[in-house]
Amino acid sequence: MHYYQFNIGDYASHTRHLNPIEDIAYRRLLDAYYLQERPLNAGIAAVARQINMREHEAEVKLVLEEFFLLTEEGWVNQRADKEINHYKAKVEQASRAGKASAERRSNARSTDVQPTNNQEPITIVEAKPKQSRGTRLPADWLPSEDQIQFCKTNRTDLSPQTTADRFRDYWSAQPGAKGLKLDWDATWRNWVRAERVQPADKASGSRPSWDRRQR
Repeated sequence: MHYYQFNIGDYASHTRHLNPIEDIAYRRLLDAYYLQERPLNAGIAAVARQINMREHEAEVKLVLEEFFLLTEEGWVNQRADKEINHYKAKVEQASRAGKASAERRSNARSTDVQPTNNQEPITIVEAKPKQSRGTRLPADWLPSEDQIQFCKTNRTDLSPQTTADRFRDYWSAQPGAKGLKLDWDATWRNWVRAERVQPADKASGSRPSWDRRQR
């Protein structure tokens, strides 16, 4: 997920004792946790490398031991898990609502004209096929070599893998017609260019805000 609420007062009350390096480590750990929506690697060195803090393994270890819980799957954060589950529930609810709305519209069209005994027989005219409104992004979508190269050429702040993960997660979660595109390659290029200009967020609101985070 690419958005989570951030309560400044709540965060400050729990992290006042952290030094600047530990505070940075905690924020980066939360970002990584929300982005991948799964436990962090159990190895301290691997986690420090993932958040680009190889030289501060000691601080990363202290933060993990205080705010995360080590399980068989890796380091977990129960508060973050609640936010992730809430987000997934909202996405699922929006998807079900979109399908139900489409089904109601389809049923309404099928019952608009009901012939009576006095009506002339209805002549069936073959309808012209509607123009395709696009397709949804496959759940297992991966960028092509050309798309990866385009990202490397047009981005300096994020890796192609991170950019691709954000692209796939965002468009896969769009309900109904919002998730349909005629040209996903063009959509990818526009996405890369837009995040290059404002990598933290799109002020227009076309995508979720990234700076309002919560532990």
